[in-house]
Amino acid sequence: MLNTKNLNLSFMLLACGLMYIVYSINVVHADEKSETAKVVFHADYANPQRMSSMLTSIFNMVTTYENEFIEYDIRIVFLSHGIQFLTHDRLKGTPFEVDDKQAKLREDLITRLLTLHNMQNINLSLCDITRQAIGLDKKKLIPGVTIVTSGVVEIAKLQSHGFSYLKVQ
Repeated sequence: MLNTKNLNLSFMLLACGLMYIVYSINVVHADEKSETAKVVFHADYANPQRMSSMLTSIFNMVTTYENEFIEYDIRIVFLSHGIQFLTHDRLKGTPFEVDDKQAKLREDLITRLLTLHNMQNINLSLCDITRQAIGLDKKKLIPGVTIVTSGVVEIAKLQSHGFSYLKVQ
């Protein structure tokens, strides 16, 4: 004859064990979701189409993260020709001079960049080696730009801190 009392106790212990396992899985899953997604974009080009593609990618990334309730830290590190997108100055007489054709496209891209910075808190960093090489005054940079000593060193540092590296080709 089966002991009903022992059988009921066994089922209760099994149920408690299963509830603990399900709870543990959900806690681990919640912990994974609470981690911050960290991404650094490398922008060293003057091509407006590449910049547009990068900004679209960032917008899509932010939208996905926000829809999935994932915290994010997205940064763009600008160096070399990328400086063109952080100032309204035409950079005349420098290797990064903006021509008439590119000027209008650049203004639209700067507007998109500022929107990402202001609305989604995208961090904008500029290599100071690039800025100093052309003698651009910091006051001529768009609002929100952070100066870093070296763009490539900043990218390497961010990667060592768990940031994924992306560069639009």
